[in-house]
Amino acid sequence: MVMRIEMKTILCTTDISEYSNHTIPFGIALAREFGAKLYVCHVIDLPSGVMYGETPIFFMEQQNRIIDYVRQQLEALIGNARVDWEPLVTIGFAAEEINRMAAEKGADLVIAATHGRSGLKRLILGSVTGRLMRILPCPLLIVRGPEHGLSASADEGNWFQRILVEYDFSEDSGLAFQYALSLAQDFQSELHLVHVLEPPVYSDWLTTPLAPADTLQQDLRTLLTEKLAQKIPEQALNWCNPKAILLDGQPHEEITRYAVDNHIDLIVLGVRGRGLVESLLVGSTTDRVARRSPCPVLSVCPKK
Repeated sequence: MVMRIEMKTILCTTDISEYSNHTIPFGIALAREFGAKLYVCHVIDLPSGVMYGETPIFFMEQQNRIIDYVRQQLEALIGNARVDWEPLVTIGFAAEEINRMAAEKGADLVIAATHGRSGLKRLILGSVTGRLMRILPCPLLIVRGPEHGLSASADEGNWFQRILVEYDFSEDSGLAFQYALSLAQDFQSELHLVHVLEPPVYSDWLTTPLAPADTLQQDLRTLLTEKLAQKIPEQALNWCNPKAILLDGQPHEEITRYAVDNHIDLIVLGVRGRGLVESLLVGSTTDRVARRSPCPVLSVCPKK
């Protein structure tokens, strides 16, 4: 049975830059598609003095002027879009404030932009989007600037024509698959169910250890292909064109390459928790794909 995902509340974030404003068309389009309430959120960074308890006398007056300015900018960004929306302007640390507002409003989806930083620059500057992946109580749609991929239009409902979901047979990827399947039904999309082969993982799956290596490899591929095909509900064939795909290599590299080669419009990935040091220095598959993907990435984490 296909689990239909309802989106009644969408929280769209922007820092009022040209880059991050690219989230707004996606927020408008999805809110209209699902009949959802749209919150457009901006977090004003705390001045360093305020963070350490030194509040200037003029701070409250300055704060009010900034809030008024941000509200005007948000209204200009929404324009005449026919959507039920509300601005949310707050002050604090971006990831924590966005997480708080998502929980407070009962958001079913948060939309944020990524600048695709990597390496030392990412380690030093950090990533609001990367932190949101791990702390939000709902899925996160990560988009990049229009020069990197799909540009949503509020007047078109067919911009997720090809959806890729990576499935590694874990509980996390199973939840991501449910979201991908539901979205494929809503948008009548072509669904690419992808598994990336990492041979050491399957040692317990093979029951003929004395067979030749090439035979074992073929048996493994046959087994995995069958298991992927079994994940697709029979009724989904009425409204979805599913493909079960096996890839070989590093997951983040293969998923990104496949998305480029097959003109994928949306990648759906599950998120697993990692330690702080490992996340900063290595990054999860989802984090790496989001920074390199040619299209939006939907990061799905278990509900907290």
